[in-house]
Amino acid sequence: MMPLFAVICRDKPGALQTRLDTRDAHLAYLHDSGIVRMAGPLVEQGQMCGSLLVVEADDLAAAQDWAAKDPYKAAGLFGSTEVVEWKKVIG
Repeated sequence: MMPLFAVICRDKPGALQTRLDTRDAHLAYLHDSGIVRMAGPLVEQGQMCGSLLVVEADDLAAAQDWAAKDPYKAAGLFGSTEVVEWKKVIG
């Protein structure tokens, strides 16, 4: 089994419309890549404000490269993106 990586993205303030406009392309990218094990939006005060994804990749560089190609990233949605190796313990 390849290592898992958490991709933690925070939206720029006031960028909800960018998220909504790009959502279909983002979801297609996640589905088509075949490496996403879990994914969903971060939510604050009832509004989507970021993304948390767990992906399976060969190494950190491959996970970072994958994250850099996300349509949300290309649309300028994210104020920050962090990719760290993650180890599943429960679930």
